[in-house]
Amino acid sequence: MINNIDKEDKEIEAIQLIDMAENLVDKNRGDEAISCYEEAAQIYLDIGSYIKLDELYARITQIISQFKNNIQATYRLKSIIRKTEELKIYEVSAKLLIQLGNLSYKMRDWETAGECWQKASDYLNEVDPEEYINLCSMLLLKAGQAFERSPTKKDIGKNLILRALMKINKFDEFYEREEKSALDLLSRKEYEASAQKFNDIAANFEKALDNIGDLIDEETSKDTMLNAKARFIHFVAEYQTVSALCLRASESRDYNEKIKNLGINSLQRFKQSISLLKSYLLPQTRDFDHEIILRITFDTMLIAIIQGMLGIHQVTPNEYLLEDIQQNKALVKKLKGTPYFKITERVEKVGIREAFDEIEKIHLGHFENIKNTLIEYFQ
Repeated sequence: MINNIDKEDKEIEAIQLIDMAENLVDKNRGDEAISCYEEAAQIYLDIGSYIKLDELYARITQIISQFKNNIQATYRLKSIIRKTEELKIYEVSAKLLIQLGNLSYKMRDWETAGECWQKASDYLNEVDPEEYINLCSMLLLKAGQAFERSPTKKDIGKNLILRALMKINKFDEFYEREEKSALDLLSRKEYEASAQKFNDIAANFEKALDNIGDLIDEETSKDTMLNAKARFIHFVAEYQTVSALCLRASESRDYNEKIKNLGINSLQRFKQSISLLKSYLLPQTRDFDHEIILRITFDTMLIAIIQGMLGIHQVTPNEYLLEDIQQNKALVKKLKGTPYFKITERVEKVGIREAFDEIEKIHLGHFENIKNTLIEYFQ
């Protein structure tokens, strides 16, 4: 057990070691400086004084980077992080992980950078979710953007960016809770109540869409901004459409105007999303993002379904999809090869009721949970 007098003596010893380390740095004696700093850090660990640890470890990292190569710095930093994690001083671990993420990003190790920033966000969220909400969101965004540059973790990256935007708008937990509640209400045929829940979710995505520029710099992250916008527009439209379908299933004529307004607004939103994704895909000639190819054709299919529900014809969905991109033959071939494109084609030829045998065979995203309700209504 260390008493107060011993603790003060130890702190004085640590300060002396830090001063010695800085003098050694000035003399270009990096290895000795690092040893002094690590000895000082160990003293603070022994006496349970963690407040200066992140500063000390940050300085150690700087000195390692100054006198050694990045690989050596990464190795040493990982070792220090493991020690802080064992001690469960997660705030210090998070700050060190941010540094490791920055270093890994400079080395173009996108996956390590993404993993570090994501883990740092999780730790800070565990320490104090309210105090660190903005930093947690930024770290998730940075992690997502790093993963987007990895050939194997692009989908993880997109999902993290989505989480970041939801977190900064404080509706990540609300979203999961409300969707579960809405589906439960729908299963009990409480159509009006479930419709309101789905519409509330759409409104929250709309709010996040309005604030997207506060988190993403369009000048430096054009593709990230484009994809995030398209995805949020997609979610607004999708949940509005689900809301309209719930109201239609209630078979109350009182909701006809509301259903029409939700449907037409969703149509416009899906068209927006499709246009954004086309501008993203058009310059590409190969290695198209499979998830985006599916999403753009899925949105096109939903336009056909909404028009069938409302009994209107504003646009020919597949024609709109292929408009202005015919010169990119590889892209057109990819789009035409998806199951959603083929179903849209069938709906346009024979009508929505006759296409249900095909619709039943494919996954409908958030519509999957209400597929039976949808089919029951139209049949």
